[in-house]
Amino acid sequence: MGIKVAVIGGGSTYTPELIEGLTNRRDRLPIDELVLHDLDRQRLDVVGGLAQRMLKRVEWPGRLTLTTDSPAAVDEANFVLIQLRVGGQRARLSDETLPLEFDTIGQETTGAGGFAKALRTVPVVTELAELVRQRAAADAWIVDFTNPVGIVTQALLDDGHRALGLCNVAIGFQRHFAEDLGVEPERVVLDHIGLNHLSWITAVTVDGTDRLPEILDSQATSIGEMVRLPAETIRNLGAVPSYYLRYYYAFDEVLAEQRAGHKRAEEVIDLERQLLAMYADPALDTKPALLNHRGGAFYSEAAAQLLASLHDGAGDTQVVDLRNGTAIDGLDATDVVEVSSRIGQGGATPLPQPDLRPDMLELIQAAKAYEHLAISAALTGDRELARQALEANPLVGPRIGEVGPLLDALLEANRQHLPRFFAG
Repeated sequence: MGIKVAVIGGGSTYTPELIEGLTNRRDRLPIDELVLHDLDRQRLDVVGGLAQRMLKRVEWPGRLTLTTDSPAAVDEANFVLIQLRVGGQRARLSDETLPLEFDTIGQETTGAGGFAKALRTVPVVTELAELVRQRAAADAWIVDFTNPVGIVTQALLDDGHRALGLCNVAIGFQRHFAEDLGVEPERVVLDHIGLNHLSWITAVTVDGTDRLPEILDSQATSIGEMVRLPAETIRNLGAVPSYYLRYYYAFDEVLAEQRAGHKRAEEVIDLERQLLAMYADPALDTKPALLNHRGGAFYSEAAAQLLASLHDGAGDTQVVDLRNGTAIDGLDATDVVEVSSRIGQGGATPLPQPDLRPDMLELIQAAKAYEHLAISAALTGDRELARQALEANPLVGPRIGEVGPLLDALLEANRQHLPRFFAG
Protein backbone atom coordinates (compact mmCIF):
# COMPACT_ATOMS: atom_id res chain seq x y z
CA MET A 1 0.00 0.00 0.00
CA GLY A 2 1.29 3.45 -0.93
CA ILE A 3 1.46 6.69 1.03
CA LYS A 4 -1.70 8.55 1.96
CA VAL A 5 -1.46 12.16 3.17
CA ALA A 6 -4.51 13.86 4.66
CA VAL A 7 -4.67 17.63 5.08
CA ILE A 8 -7.19 18.78 7.66
CA GLY A 9 -8.08 22.33 6.76
CA GLY A 10 -7.45 21.67 3.09
CA GLY A 11 -9.60 24.65 2.13
CA SER A 12 -6.93 26.99 3.48
CA THR A 13 -5.48 29.51 1.08
CA TYR A 14 -2.09 28.09 2.13
CA THR A 15 -2.86 24.76 0.44
CA PRO A 16 -1.35 25.64 -2.98
CA GLU A 17 1.95 26.19 -1.12
CA LEU A 18 1.69 22.69 0.26
CA ILE A 19 0.84 21.21 -3.14
CA GLU A 20 3.94 22.82 -4.61
CA GLY A 21 6.16 21.53 -1.81
CA LEU A 22 4.86 17.96 -2.01
CA THR A 23 5.17 17.72 -5.78
CA ASN A 24 8.71 19.09 -5.64
CA ARG A 25 9.64 16.18 -3.35
CA ARG A 26 7.72 13.36 -5.00
CA ASP A 27 10.98 11.47 -5.58
CA ARG A 28 11.41 11.23 -1.79
CA LEU A 29 7.73 11.09 -0.85
CA PRO A 30 5.77 9.07 -3.45
CA ILE A 31 2.19 9.87 -2.46
CA ASP A 32 -0.56 7.66 -3.86
CA GLU A 33 -3.44 9.62 -2.37
CA LEU A 34 -3.63 13.20 -1.18
CA VAL A 35 -6.80 14.09 0.69
CA LEU A 36 -7.93 17.66 1.27
CA HIS A 37 -10.52 17.88 4.03
CA ASP A 38 -12.52 20.94 5.03
CA LEU A 39 -15.92 21.57 6.56
CA ASP A 40 -16.58 24.40 4.11
CA ARG A 41 -17.51 22.56 0.91
CA GLN A 42 -17.62 25.63 -1.30
CA ARG A 43 -14.19 26.78 -0.22
CA LEU A 44 -12.83 23.25 -0.47
CA ASP A 45 -14.01 22.95 -4.05
CA VAL A 46 -12.37 26.24 -5.03
CA VAL A 47 -9.01 25.43 -3.41
CA GLY A 48 -9.22 21.79 -4.45
CA GLY A 49 -9.90 22.77 -8.03
CA LEU A 50 -6.68 24.76 -8.19
CA ALA A 51 -4.84 21.90 -6.45
CA GLN A 52 -6.09 19.49 -9.10
CA ARG A 53 -4.94 21.75 -11.94
CA MET A 54 -1.53 22.23 -10.31
CA LEU A 55 -1.10 18.48 -9.96
CA LYS A 56 -2.19 17.86 -13.55
CA ARG A 57 0.27 20.44 -14.85
CA VAL A 58 3.22 18.58 -13.30
CA GLU A 59 1.78 15.18 -14.28
CA TRP A 60 1.52 14.02 -10.68
CA PRO A 61 0.55 10.33 -10.77
CA GLY A 62 -1.38 10.14 -7.47
CA ARG A 63 -5.06 10.62 -6.64
CA LEU A 64 -6.50 13.80 -5.15
CA THR A 65 -9.59 13.43 -2.97
CA LEU A 66 -11.75 16.27 -1.64
CA THR A 67 -14.01 15.51 1.30
CA THR A 68 -15.92 17.00 4.21
CA ASP A 69 -15.97 13.58 5.92
CA SER A 70 -13.32 13.54 8.69
CA PRO A 71 -13.22 9.74 9.24
CA ALA A 72 -12.86 9.11 5.51
CA ALA A 73 -10.12 11.72 5.26
CA VAL A 74 -7.86 10.11 7.88
CA ASP A 75 -8.78 6.49 7.17
CA GLU A 76 -5.47 4.57 6.76
CA ALA A 77 -3.56 7.82 6.33
CA ASN A 78 0.20 7.74 6.92
CA PHE A 79 0.50 11.47 7.52
CA VAL A 80 -2.15 13.83 8.81
CA LEU A 81 -1.28 17.51 8.48
CA ILE A 82 -3.48 19.83 10.54
CA GLN A 83 -3.75 23.45 9.40
CA LEU A 84 -7.17 24.54 10.59
CA ARG A 85 -8.37 27.83 12.09
CA VAL A 86 -11.27 27.53 14.52
CA GLY A 87 -13.48 30.59 14.15
CA GLY A 88 -11.81 31.74 10.95
CA GLN A 89 -10.36 35.18 10.38
CA ARG A 90 -13.21 36.85 12.30
CA ALA A 91 -12.03 35.15 15.48
CA ARG A 92 -8.51 36.27 14.65
CA LEU A 93 -9.71 39.85 14.39
CA SER A 94 -11.14 39.54 17.90
CA ASP A 95 -7.83 38.10 19.13
CA GLU A 96 -6.05 41.16 17.76
CA THR A 97 -8.46 43.82 18.98
CA LEU A 98 -10.18 42.80 22.21
CA PRO A 99 -7.00 42.63 24.36
CA LEU A 100 -6.23 46.28 23.50
CA GLU A 101 -9.24 47.30 25.56
CA PHE A 102 -7.47 45.87 28.61
CA ASP A 103 -4.06 47.49 28.04
CA THR A 104 -2.32 44.46 26.61
CA ILE A 105 -1.28 43.52 23.09
CA GLY A 106 -3.53 41.74 20.64
CA GLN A 107 -1.98 38.89 18.67
CA GLU A 108 -3.37 35.59 17.39
CA THR A 109 -0.68 33.25 18.72
CA THR A 110 0.71 34.84 21.85
CA GLY A 111 -0.52 36.95 24.74
CA ALA A 112 -4.25 37.16 25.50
CA GLY A 113 -5.27 36.64 21.86
CA GLY A 114 -3.11 33.55 21.60
CA PHE A 115 -4.73 32.27 24.79
CA ALA A 116 -8.19 32.67 23.27
CA LYS A 117 -7.02 30.84 20.15
CA ALA A 118 -5.63 28.02 22.30
CA LEU A 119 -8.96 27.64 24.11
CA ARG A 120 -10.77 27.36 20.77
CA THR A 121 -8.23 25.11 19.11
CA VAL A 122 -6.90 22.54 21.57
CA PRO A 123 -10.19 20.63 22.05
CA VAL A 124 -10.86 20.49 18.31
CA VAL A 125 -7.38 19.23 17.43
CA THR A 126 -7.31 16.63 20.21
CA GLU A 127 -10.68 15.30 19.05
CA LEU A 128 -9.35 15.04 15.50
CA ALA A 129 -6.25 13.30 16.83
CA GLU A 130 -8.42 10.71 18.55
CA LEU A 131 -10.01 10.02 15.18
CA VAL A 132 -6.53 9.60 13.71
CA ARG A 133 -5.70 7.13 16.47
CA GLN A 134 -8.79 5.10 15.62
CA ARG A 135 -8.75 5.26 11.83
CA ALA A 136 -5.29 6.11 10.46
CA ALA A 137 -2.38 3.75 9.84
CA ALA A 138 -0.87 2.35 13.04
CA ASP A 139 2.35 4.32 12.57
CA ALA A 140 0.71 7.51 11.29
CA TRP A 141 2.27 10.88 12.04
CA ILE A 142 0.31 13.97 12.95
CA VAL A 143 2.12 17.11 11.84
CA ASP A 144 0.58 20.20 13.38
CA PHE A 145 0.87 23.57 11.68
CA THR A 146 -2.10 24.96 13.57
CA ASN A 147 -1.30 27.83 15.92
CA PRO A 148 -0.46 28.14 18.71
CA VAL A 149 1.77 25.29 17.53
CA GLY A 150 3.68 24.74 20.77
CA ILE A 151 0.56 24.52 22.90
CA VAL A 152 -1.29 22.30 20.41
CA THR A 153 1.71 19.95 20.08
CA GLN A 154 2.08 19.75 23.87
CA ALA A 155 -1.59 18.78 24.14
CA LEU A 156 -1.22 16.13 21.43
CA LEU A 157 1.86 14.54 22.96
CA ASP A 158 0.41 14.65 26.47
CA ASP A 159 -2.55 12.70 25.09
CA GLY A 160 -0.24 10.04 23.67
CA HIS A 161 -0.36 10.88 19.97
CA ARG A 162 2.51 10.48 17.52
CA ALA A 163 2.93 14.11 16.62
CA LEU A 164 5.35 16.88 15.75
CA GLY A 165 4.76 20.59 15.52
CA LEU A 166 6.01 22.73 12.67
CA CYS A 167 6.55 26.47 12.21
CA ASN A 168 8.00 28.38 9.28
CA VAL A 169 10.05 30.90 11.32
CA ALA A 170 13.24 28.84 11.39
CA ILE A 171 13.25 27.89 7.72
CA GLY A 172 12.62 31.54 6.85
CA PHE A 173 15.77 32.56 8.73
CA GLN A 174 17.71 29.67 7.20
CA ARG A 175 16.81 30.80 3.68
CA HIS A 176 17.63 34.41 4.53
CA PHE A 177 21.09 33.55 5.85
CA ALA A 178 21.78 31.19 2.94
CA GLU A 179 21.01 33.93 0.43
CA ASP A 180 23.02 36.47 2.35
CA LEU A 181 26.04 34.15 2.61
CA GLY A 182 25.73 33.02 -1.00
CA VAL A 183 25.36 29.31 -0.23
CA GLU A 184 22.74 26.64 -0.83
CA PRO A 185 20.12 26.46 1.96
CA GLU A 186 20.99 22.82 2.63
CA ARG A 187 24.46 23.89 3.79
CA VAL A 188 23.05 26.17 6.48
CA VAL A 189 22.21 24.55 9.82
CA LEU A 190 20.68 26.66 12.59
CA ASP A 191 20.95 26.25 16.31
CA HIS A 192 17.39 27.29 17.08
CA ILE A 193 16.34 27.12 20.72
CA GLY A 194 13.24 27.98 22.70
CA LEU A 195 9.48 27.56 22.38
CA ASN A 196 7.26 28.14 19.39
CA HIS A 197 7.15 31.89 18.71
CA LEU A 198 9.58 32.42 21.58
CA SER A 199 12.98 31.37 20.28
CA TRP A 200 16.49 32.50 19.42
CA ILE A 201 19.04 31.46 16.81
CA THR A 202 22.33 30.93 18.62
CA ALA A 203 24.43 29.59 15.75
CA VAL A 204 24.39 29.66 11.94
CA THR A 205 26.67 26.84 10.85
CA VAL A 206 27.89 26.49 7.27
CA ASP A 207 30.03 23.45 6.50
CA GLY A 208 30.95 23.08 10.18
CA THR A 209 31.79 26.75 10.84
CA ASP A 210 29.55 29.00 12.92
CA ARG A 211 29.05 32.20 10.93
CA LEU A 212 26.75 33.91 13.44
CA PRO A 213 29.47 36.04 15.12
CA GLU A 214 30.40 37.69 11.84
CA ILE A 215 26.72 38.03 10.89
CA LEU A 216 25.99 39.84 14.14
CA ASP A 217 29.10 41.97 13.79
CA SER A 218 28.28 43.17 10.29
CA GLN A 219 24.48 42.92 10.10
CA ALA A 220 23.04 43.74 13.50
CA THR A 221 21.28 46.76 12.02
CA SER A 222 19.66 44.88 9.12
CA ILE A 223 18.68 41.97 11.37
CA GLY A 224 17.19 44.47 13.80
CA GLU A 225 15.16 45.97 10.97
CA MET A 226 13.99 42.50 9.97
CA VAL A 227 12.73 41.60 13.46
CA ARG A 228 11.86 45.23 14.27
CA LEU A 229 14.17 45.58 17.25
CA PRO A 230 17.11 47.94 17.83
CA ALA A 231 20.52 46.77 16.60
CA GLU A 232 21.82 47.22 20.14
CA THR A 233 19.29 44.66 21.37
CA ILE A 234 20.54 42.16 18.80
CA ARG A 235 24.17 42.74 19.81
CA ASN A 236 23.36 42.44 23.51
CA LEU A 237 21.53 39.18 22.96
CA GLY A 238 24.36 37.69 20.93
CA ALA A 239 21.63 35.82 19.08
CA VAL A 240 18.90 36.39 16.51
CA PRO A 241 15.47 36.59 18.15
CA SER A 242 12.34 35.41 16.40
CA TYR A 243 9.96 38.09 15.16
CA TYR A 244 7.59 37.31 18.02
CA LEU A 245 10.06 38.30 20.71
CA ARG A 246 9.33 41.91 19.82
CA TYR A 247 6.10 41.52 21.79
CA TYR A 248 8.22 40.84 24.87
CA TYR A 249 11.18 43.18 24.27
CA ALA A 250 9.16 46.16 22.97
CA PHE A 251 5.78 45.66 24.63
CA ASP A 252 4.87 49.32 25.11
CA GLU A 253 5.91 50.27 21.57
CA VAL A 254 3.90 47.42 20.06
CA LEU A 255 0.84 48.26 22.14
CA ALA A 256 0.98 51.88 20.98
CA GLU A 257 1.35 50.80 17.35
CA GLN A 258 -1.59 48.43 17.57
CA ARG A 259 -3.83 51.08 19.05
CA ALA A 260 -2.94 53.50 16.26
CA GLY A 261 -2.73 51.20 13.27
CA HIS A 262 -4.70 48.75 11.17
CA LYS A 263 -5.06 45.10 12.09
CA ARG A 264 -3.34 42.24 10.27
CA ALA A 265 -6.55 40.21 10.35
CA GLU A 266 -8.27 42.85 8.22
CA GLU A 267 -5.48 42.60 5.65
CA VAL A 268 -5.71 38.81 5.62
CA ILE A 269 -9.49 38.84 5.18
CA ASP A 270 -9.05 40.98 2.08
CA LEU A 271 -6.13 38.91 0.81
CA GLU A 272 -8.09 35.68 1.20
CA ARG A 273 -11.00 37.16 -0.73
CA GLN A 274 -8.65 38.05 -3.59
CA LEU A 275 -6.87 34.70 -3.48
CA LEU A 276 -10.06 32.65 -3.54
CA ALA A 277 -11.27 34.65 -6.53
CA MET A 278 -7.99 33.81 -8.28
CA TYR A 279 -8.19 30.15 -7.29
CA ALA A 280 -11.65 29.93 -8.87
CA ASP A 281 -10.22 30.85 -12.28
CA PRO A 282 -10.22 27.57 -14.27
CA ALA A 283 -7.21 28.78 -16.26
CA LEU A 284 -5.00 29.13 -13.18
CA ASP A 285 -2.75 26.11 -12.61
CA THR A 286 0.13 27.59 -10.61
CA LYS A 287 0.49 29.19 -7.21
CA PRO A 288 -0.29 32.92 -7.65
CA ALA A 289 2.34 35.44 -6.61
CA LEU A 290 -0.19 37.15 -4.33
CA LEU A 291 0.02 34.15 -1.97
CA ASN A 292 3.47 35.36 -0.96
CA HIS A 293 1.78 38.28 0.81
CA ARG A 294 -0.39 35.93 2.89
CA GLY A 295 2.46 35.10 5.26
CA GLY A 296 3.81 31.65 6.01
CA ALA A 297 6.85 31.98 3.75
CA PHE A 298 8.48 28.60 3.01
CA TYR A 299 5.59 26.78 4.70
CA SER A 300 5.45 24.30 1.84
CA GLU A 301 9.17 23.69 2.00
CA ALA A 302 9.15 23.06 5.75
CA ALA A 303 6.13 20.76 5.67
CA ALA A 304 7.20 18.76 2.63
CA GLN A 305 10.76 18.41 3.87
CA LEU A 306 9.58 17.10 7.23
CA LEU A 307 7.21 14.53 5.71
CA ALA A 308 9.87 13.39 3.25
CA SER A 309 12.47 12.90 5.98
CA LEU A 310 10.04 11.06 8.24
CA HIS A 311 9.36 8.74 5.30
CA ASP A 312 12.87 8.10 3.95
CA GLY A 313 14.87 8.64 7.16
CA ALA A 314 17.18 11.26 5.66
CA GLY A 315 18.66 12.13 9.05
CA ASP A 316 18.80 15.83 8.21
CA THR A 317 18.49 18.68 10.69
CA GLN A 318 15.19 20.52 10.90
CA VAL A 319 13.53 22.70 13.52
CA VAL A 320 10.39 21.12 14.98
CA ASP A 321 8.29 21.16 18.12
CA LEU A 322 8.81 18.02 20.20
CA ARG A 323 9.53 16.71 23.69
CA ASN A 324 12.48 18.44 25.31
CA GLY A 325 14.28 15.38 26.65
CA THR A 326 17.59 16.88 27.75
CA ALA A 327 17.86 19.54 25.04
CA ILE A 328 17.16 22.61 27.22
CA ASP A 329 18.48 22.45 30.74
CA GLY A 330 15.93 23.96 33.11
CA LEU A 331 12.82 22.49 31.48
CA ASP A 332 11.17 19.14 32.15
CA ALA A 333 11.88 16.27 29.78
CA THR A 334 8.22 16.14 28.74
CA ASP A 335 7.93 19.85 27.97
CA VAL A 336 7.45 20.59 24.29
CA VAL A 337 10.16 22.87 22.92
CA GLU A 338 11.13 24.13 19.47
CA VAL A 339 14.71 23.18 18.70
CA SER A 340 16.96 21.89 15.95
CA SER A 341 16.42 18.14 15.64
CA ARG A 342 17.57 15.14 13.67
CA ILE A 343 14.75 13.71 11.53
CA GLY A 344 14.55 10.01 10.75
CA GLN A 345 11.94 7.34 10.13
CA GLY A 346 11.50 6.89 13.86
CA GLY A 347 10.75 10.56 14.36
CA ALA A 348 12.73 13.55 15.58
CA THR A 349 15.54 13.65 18.11
CA PRO A 350 16.36 17.04 19.67
CA LEU A 351 19.99 18.05 19.32
CA PRO A 352 21.95 19.16 22.41
CA GLN A 353 21.63 22.89 23.01
CA PRO A 354 23.98 25.33 24.76
CA ASP A 355 22.95 26.70 28.14
CA LEU A 356 20.62 29.65 27.79
CA ARG A 357 21.27 33.00 29.37
CA PRO A 358 19.35 33.29 32.67
CA ASP A 359 16.97 35.93 31.30
CA MET A 360 16.12 33.78 28.27
CA LEU A 361 15.57 30.67 30.38
CA GLU A 362 13.41 32.57 32.86
CA LEU A 363 11.18 33.83 30.05
CA ILE A 364 10.85 30.33 28.57
CA GLN A 365 10.01 28.82 31.95
CA ALA A 366 7.32 31.43 32.57
CA ALA A 367 5.81 30.89 29.13
CA LYS A 368 5.90 27.12 29.57
CA ALA A 369 4.05 27.34 32.88
CA TYR A 370 1.38 29.39 31.12
CA GLU A 371 1.13 26.85 28.28
CA HIS A 372 0.43 23.95 30.63
CA LEU A 373 -2.30 25.92 32.40
CA ALA A 374 -3.82 26.98 29.07
CA ILE A 375 -4.07 23.37 27.91
CA SER A 376 -5.72 22.28 31.14
CA ALA A 377 -8.20 25.15 30.93
CA ALA A 378 -9.01 24.42 27.27
CA LEU A 379 -9.71 20.75 27.90
CA THR A 380 -11.73 21.18 31.10
CA GLY A 381 -13.51 24.49 30.69
CA ASP A 382 -12.34 25.40 34.20
CA ARG A 383 -12.51 29.17 34.63
CA GLU A 384 -10.14 29.18 37.59
CA LEU A 385 -7.48 27.41 35.52
CA ALA A 386 -8.13 29.90 32.73
CA ARG A 387 -7.62 32.78 35.14
CA GLN A 388 -4.37 31.23 36.40
CA ALA A 389 -3.19 30.81 32.80
CA LEU A 390 -3.74 34.49 32.01
CA GLU A 391 -2.04 35.51 35.22
CA ALA A 392 0.97 33.35 34.28
CA ASN A 393 1.16 34.58 30.68
CA PRO A 394 4.22 36.90 30.57
CA LEU A 395 2.40 39.29 28.25
CA VAL A 396 -0.76 39.50 30.37
CA GLY A 397 -0.75 39.00 34.14
CA PRO A 398 2.62 40.61 34.89
CA ARG A 399 1.67 43.54 32.64
CA ILE A 400 -1.91 44.37 33.67
CA GLY A 401 -2.40 42.78 37.08
CA GLU A 402 -6.08 41.87 37.52
CA VAL A 403 -7.09 39.56 34.64
CA GLY A 404 -10.70 38.79 35.63
CA PRO A 405 -12.43 41.34 33.36
CA LEU A 406 -10.22 40.38 30.42
CA LEU A 407 -10.97 36.69 30.94
CA ASP A 408 -14.71 37.32 31.04
CA ALA A 409 -14.51 39.33 27.82
CA LEU A 410 -12.42 36.69 26.02
CA LEU A 411 -14.76 33.88 27.00
CA GLU A 412 -17.87 35.81 26.01
CA ALA A 413 -16.39 36.84 22.65
CA ASN A 414 -15.61 33.18 21.91
CA ARG A 415 -18.73 31.67 23.49
CA GLN A 416 -19.82 29.73 20.39
CA HIS A 417 -16.44 28.00 20.21
CA LEU A 418 -16.08 27.24 23.94
CA PRO A 419 -18.87 24.85 24.93
CA ARG A 420 -16.87 23.52 27.87
CA PHE A 421 -16.92 26.92 29.53
CA PHE A 422 -20.65 27.41 29.07
CA ALA A 423 -22.00 23.92 29.71
CA GLY A 424 -25.13 23.94 31.84
